[in-house]
Amino acid sequence: MMNQQYDKPKDAEEYIARQRKILANNPDCGTTRYNLAVGLLAVKKYDEAEKELLATLENSPGLAEAYVQLGGLCLRRGDMDGCLAYNKQAVKAKPGFSEGYGNIGFVHLQRGEVEEAIKNLERATAFNFRYIQAFATLGSAYLMNGMPDKSIENSLKALELAPDFPVAHNNLALAYLEKGEYAKAAEHCDRALELGYEVAPQILDEIDLHREK
Repeated sequence: MMNQQYDKPKDAEEYIARQRKILANNPDCGTTRYNLAVGLLAVKKYDEAEKELLATLENSPGLAEAYVQLGGLCLRRGDMDGCLAYNKQAVKAKPGFSEGYGNIGFVHLQRGEVEEAIKNLERATAFNFRYIQAFATLGSAYLMNGMPDKSIENSLKALELAPDFPVAHNNLALAYLEKGEYAKAAEHCDRALELGYEVAPQILDEIDLHREK
């Protein structure tokens, strides 16, 4: 989910105070309310941030980023339906909004709706060819759909953008294992482990079995 990062909580508090001051002079400015919400999210004031995001959309109904942030808050409390609905509103407000499509694809994948996930994730990567998370999630989706070659293709694209992205290494380990390319599977499994990813025990056992041959 889109969010602004701060090095220290103090930076976020100063940012919030600045946005409140601007808002006091222009209470109908949707962009300022959105900026305030981003600051509140940074300090984990989720309820207050949600109120500001809803107020943002009252003043600026076309601000797609606000829908995405609201979707993120829904996801945080386990509301998949809410997350999906808000992200659909995001891409309706801003056609070609890659993050909205990426989040829609993620929700469909969590629900096991693989074909819908792939369709939306492909849109996300078409609109943003540097969308690392979407390429990695596509790798997972194609793997679930029994398409290891397409999984490898998208996982490798993720690694071109971020060589140390652990999910992509794990997906490659699974895909190469499925294709019987055990050396490559072991290589990516080892890298995923080095990067702190918890590879499934049964996968580790299967890879270790082939190492011994």
